[in-house]
Amino acid sequence: MPRSHPPPPPEPSADLPLAKGSAGYRRLTLAMLFAGFSTFSLLYAVQPLLPLFARDYGLSAEGASLAVSLATGPLAIGILVAGFVSDRIGRRPLMIAAMFAAGLLTLAVAVAPGWYALLALRLLTGLALAGVPAVAMAYVSEEVDVASVGSAMGLYIGGSGLGGMGGRLVASVVADLAGWRWALAVVGLAGLAMAEAFRRLAPPSRRFVAGTGGLGAVVGAVRPLFADPGLRLLYMESFLVMGIFVTIFNYVGFHLLGAPYHLSQATVGAIFLIYILGSISSAWFGGLAGRVGRRRIFPIPVAVILIGVALSAARPLVAVIAGIAIVTIGFFGAHSIASAWVGRRGAAARGQAAAWYLFFYYAGSSVLGTAGGIAWTRGGWPGVSLYCGGLALAALIGAALLTRVRPLAVEPPDDGPTLPL
Repeated sequence: MPRSHPPPPPEPSADLPLAKGSAGYRRLTLAMLFAGFSTFSLLYAVQPLLPLFARDYGLSAEGASLAVSLATGPLAIGILVAGFVSDRIGRRPLMIAAMFAAGLLTLAVAVAPGWYALLALRLLTGLALAGVPAVAMAYVSEEVDVASVGSAMGLYIGGSGLGGMGGRLVASVVADLAGWRWALAVVGLAGLAMAEAFRRLAPPSRRFVAGTGGLGAVVGAVRPLFADPGLRLLYMESFLVMGIFVTIFNYVGFHLLGAPYHLSQATVGAIFLIYILGSISSAWFGGLAGRVGRRRIFPIPVAVILIGVALSAARPLVAVIAGIAIVTIGFFGAHSIASAWVGRRGAAARGQAAAWYLFFYYAGSSVLGTAGGIAWTRGGWPGVSLYCGGLALAALIGAALLTRVRPLAVEPPDDGPTLPL
């Protein structure tokens, strides 16, 4: 007699959230996977191409790094505005517009007539991309039932990590074969394809209610966040650790393409496969922090970053690669813990708390990542290692201070990290 299978959950009516296992839930989670992949592949695909920009346009390392920084900086600012805009026009329409705009702008970067045109287009790309991470959590939280939000956001975060790795890797390989313009054209076309997939898959908003509060209410909600010493320290940590991570990956290409290694562009791009270790690290450290406590665990991945920076300063290639792998493990672990911690301390103002965390996160990428170029120009890779080591020491001091922050009187439920990795 054939085994009977339970029927799938019925599709909810318009006033009920999507349940895990329903067709609408499957469509939404797949759409969020595409959204995360597209956003972070478009944002960071230029990172392994910085040495090529420097060569073709006669730039210093810090000058070439503006191709990254002039996207992440406006993204940081745009995140603070995009949430307010989405409260008026809806989450899904803003995400669709952002993804299509970013894909088209990346195609335009591929044919930019000069360096300043390229930078202007990258700036606009960063502004456009702000419409995805700023509202992804709100869109999922509104449309999915509470018990299924964590798994839905997990796919978005997973797509973000894969996109950050895949965009860099594809750009490196194609650039090695056909040049950086073709590399960005391929990434831009892939971004447009994923934007169309998102448009077709993402269910229309069924539970969105337009906001009515003005900017004054938004500004008023910010004051309590910065009055919390725990959130202030977590914002500082996001600024520092992201600055270290981006600096390492911004300038490792310059280091390994030159003497004494002389690696190919594609081989350097393969280093981004190290991201896989980061995905494992984020889950492991996040789970460990949930069992043992964030205050006790958070200093550990920050210390791991410092160890990795020190090892990467060694001359043997295997030590450099191992050091970068260790930095990646520490960074993803620290970010996983900090992003979940921000959500808990933000409590009722969780959305605003997360937006400010992301602001400092991408500000660290923009400001500290560009400043790291000065360290490269003046001191080569040892200068970069010393610079990142100083930032890691500051982050370790901040982690120690976090252990002394008073816990909240009432801790909200813990649902893990809800910010892109």
